[in-house]
Amino acid sequence: MTAQDPVYVTDALIAEDIDAYLLRHQHKTMLRFITCGSVDDGKSTLIGRLLYDSKMIFEDQLASLEADSKVSGTQGGEIDFALLVDGLAAEREQGITIDVAYRFFATDKRKFIVADTPGHEQYTRNMVTGASTADLAVILIDARQGVLTQTRRHSYLVNLLGIRNVVLAVNKMDLVDYSAERFYEIVSDYSHFAKQIGMDSFLPIPISGLKGDNIVTKSPEMPWYQGPTLLGHLEEAPVSDTRMQDAPFRMAVQWVNRPHLDFRGFAGQISAGAVHPGDPIRVLPSGKTTTVKSIVTFDGDLPQAVAGQSVTLTFADEIDCSRGDVIVRADAPCEVADQFEATLVWMSEAEMLPGRPYLLKIGTQTVSATITEPKYEVNVNTMEHLASKTLGLNAIGVVNISTDRPVPFESYADNPDLGGFILIDRMTNATIAAGMLHFALRRSQNIHWQSTDINREAHAAQKNQRARVVWFTGLSGSGKSTIANIVERKLHAMGKHTFLLDGDNVRHGLNRDLGFTDADRVENVRRVGEVAKLMTDAGLIVLTAFISPFRAERRMVRDMMAAGEFIEVYVDTPLEVAEARDVKGLYKKARSGQLKNFTGIDSPYEAPEQAELVVNTVALTAEEAADRVVEAILSQG
Repeated sequence: MTAQDPVYVTDALIAEDIDAYLLRHQHKTMLRFITCGSVDDGKSTLIGRLLYDSKMIFEDQLASLEADSKVSGTQGGEIDFALLVDGLAAEREQGITIDVAYRFFATDKRKFIVADTPGHEQYTRNMVTGASTADLAVILIDARQGVLTQTRRHSYLVNLLGIRNVVLAVNKMDLVDYSAERFYEIVSDYSHFAKQIGMDSFLPIPISGLKGDNIVTKSPEMPWYQGPTLLGHLEEAPVSDTRMQDAPFRMAVQWVNRPHLDFRGFAGQISAGAVHPGDPIRVLPSGKTTTVKSIVTFDGDLPQAVAGQSVTLTFADEIDCSRGDVIVRADAPCEVADQFEATLVWMSEAEMLPGRPYLLKIGTQTVSATITEPKYEVNVNTMEHLASKTLGLNAIGVVNISTDRPVPFESYADNPDLGGFILIDRMTNATIAAGMLHFALRRSQNIHWQSTDINREAHAAQKNQRARVVWFTGLSGSGKSTIANIVERKLHAMGKHTFLLDGDNVRHGLNRDLGFTDADRVENVRRVGEVAKLMTDAGLIVLTAFISPFRAERRMVRDMMAAGEFIEVYVDTPLEVAEARDVKGLYKKARSGQLKNFTGIDSPYEAPEQAELVVNTVALTAEEAADRVVEAILSQG
């Protein structure tokens, strides 16, 4: 079939009466699916063929496709269907898919939205994005290559994301002479892997995306295959998953609708169950209860709303409820916890750092979170659990996560909306990981904060001072410890109650198990921050002298403290000056390669951007710098 084929005619109704065309499709079911697999398995070509055969390409698009095929095509001048979805210039130049491409098409039976996801390992994160909303996955395998590493990776992710409707499309059968033996050999290999990852079932179909075999019509080249065509299966695959509608009611509040004084409603999309006026409900995490007064929509009030609908609920009583809260059935609430086990798919080129604070977005709520303990990394080839202290780009692992406040949740397997989350870098706002919650850690439910009669204010008042954390940061050799020591001496002479936490001293005891990798530096600062917080609870002025090279960790400690208690002192010393001092001989060792991960040489230092005080030790003596720090402490007290 070519672009000049006279039988190729698109639906004339689109041009004649677009409203009538849309009305005809309005009540058809919608199937969202993805194509995935290893690079060059023919994903883009397959989607292009589906668009072509479903008559969704217009005359000008065909002309453009024919011209592009001659310039950028890979089929020797014939139509290259992959160009219909590979829209980026870099994709066409390299003949690969980089970004996720979404395309709509329809048949007489159903509407479809297909996501063409990239096959290269470095773009695994894009594949996760496309799979997150899919009802079905078409996993392609090149009949010549068989099951590859990226095939396993994508299959593992498909299963992990809860996509249970899977098609194994063995593509390019024309290049293996439509061999039934080769087809069943690949199916056997894949079946073995599918059992390892817990994939219950899949439908194998032998196809040729380029030639059109078993795409829309049965292929005369493969009479030994008696199953459905790919499009035939897509038209019949079940999409009406009533599992979430049968579950207890859940709705995360997206917006508090307050157009005037006489109306307050709580808007969101119902993720599970059904709700009716008069139903008793509970708001989490507060636990406050009331009943539903009405279910409001633009088209009027409803007698019932079910999973998938976006509605506004009003309550019979005035109770506190805001964005991020979850409204649940009163007698069947979901869990609330602040520590979890989860699976992470790491999407950032910067490796995961346990202890570093990230933003965690789950449902409509965003909280601060830290990865407290990586458990293991998954080898997608063997399913082996590998010991790991961190995760790199595209790595998949199981970790423990702690949040700064209790979060209503359900396991991802039970409710993807309340169990799926993303991690966001606090400094760049980049999405760095996608995750799936498994369960709450038991300790999060068994450990409670014990209130005491003598609080931190009472401790500070007894000492006639305000608790502080004075955080000295700067390069090695900048003079942090020297200045901090002088500051403590001056404060002690004034009768102030202080304690100095020095970086070297702490590593002799509390942090003696830590090295100087980025991950260890993060944990070093986290521990010191927790100790400093306990000391401020005792009413002390705490001085800390640490290189603490990363802004994220210094911000983490700042966020631990009460407003105004954290004073960041940047001891600003140029690298060449600090290196010239080199009191401990560390720069010399670092320059010679004897000392790895040394800040300023082969490990970065991120200077503060808004420190409360900057002292330049080139322009000031240690005594003069200390006087300025003491003045800052007392003036803010």
